[in-house]
Amino acid sequence: MFDRLFEKDVAISGIGQSEVGRPSGLSAMQLTLDAALEAIADAGLSRDDIDGVACWPGDNNNGDAFSPVGPNALISTLGLKVNWFGGGYEGPGPLAGVINGAMAIASGLCKHVLVFRTITEASRRLTDKTASALTNKTIGRDSSFFWQWYTPFNVLSGINLMAMYAQRHFHEYGTRPEQLAQIAMTCRANAALNPKAVYRTPMSLDDYMSSRMISTPLRMLDCDVHCDASTAIVLSRIDAARGGPNPPIRLEAIGAALHQPWSWDQIDLTAMVTGEVARMMWSRTDLKPSDLGSAQLYDGFSILTMIWLEALGLCPLGEGGRFIEGGHNIARDGVIPINTNGGQLSGGRTHGLGYVHEACTQLWGRAGERQLKAHRASVVAAGGGPLGGSVLLVRE
Repeated sequence: MFDRLFEKDVAISGIGQSEVGRPSGLSAMQLTLDAALEAIADAGLSRDDIDGVACWPGDNNNGDAFSPVGPNALISTLGLKVNWFGGGYEGPGPLAGVINGAMAIASGLCKHVLVFRTITEASRRLTDKTASALTNKTIGRDSSFFWQWYTPFNVLSGINLMAMYAQRHFHEYGTRPEQLAQIAMTCRANAALNPKAVYRTPMSLDDYMSSRMISTPLRMLDCDVHCDASTAIVLSRIDAARGGPNPPIRLEAIGAALHQPWSWDQIDLTAMVTGEVARMMWSRTDLKPSDLGSAQLYDGFSILTMIWLEALGLCPLGEGGRFIEGGHNIARDGVIPINTNGGQLSGGRTHGLGYVHEACTQLWGRAGERQLKAHRASVVAAGGGPLGGSVLLVRE
């Protein structure tokens, strides 16, 4: 399908992450610096080696809690001299920074790109309970192409949109609440072994079923946990990565396709854009779902994780509920371990890049108590609705 697969020229050479607070006492810039400097050092590099910077969504809404630090601010603070930098709201969602950074390296613009994602919604919610509402993340709500269809229905939160997918999946395939509960319960069990996780206390099925209904059929424990944190990775040209202290983690394949209208409710309410993203990714590699040793799948809401499981071929389409029932298949010792740091449901809403950090942590064998058995390939998928991206990672 493609003559040249640009991502195969690129590898992850280092990772870093700040504290994960709810809230943190550190500023957004301090969190960002902690993650960025850790990632640069982990790659065996200095600031002078970094010649590109990428993030998502960039300086959004004048630096609000959803994106308080953009590339311009970080470049200035670190005193970087870059050949390319970028950040933007559109594209394949939370993994856009990784994909854009990889393209910059493959095109010859850069050798080492620092990719980061900072979010401080926990702090902002202390003074503004609506800070994390979806309506606050889109400028010009009533006049925009995106929002004009939802304003008449008083859609205030992403959960109102995601509940449509969950309800449709329940209707089409007989999915049950006690099955969906296994996503939240599995993430909580994994978070118990992650010192940085926001929520580490055990969660039972009764705890899940008794949690408050937010937007039918999704409950409070189906929603991710706002936090203050920053995550960073260093992307390097593959030959440069091979000279570093860590075995390179190659970007084997990426998925970023959008073949349907850009909206949250088009075509198939049980799949959204995930199927198109997954098909693109698998078309760019000889690896198969059976080659994966872990999957870090977006859990802004629990239904998204189940939909990604189906889209990526980790279980048959429509059988996500039956596949996750009992939680055995997705546990750390199961068929395909998921969200091994607790995901966003319990670990904290690090919003996309946190999954890449955890995948690398597992592939490099650094996960401590939550370490899986040795494996070489992992998939990261993030986003929902029309925003979706995936990256297949392979450790050399």
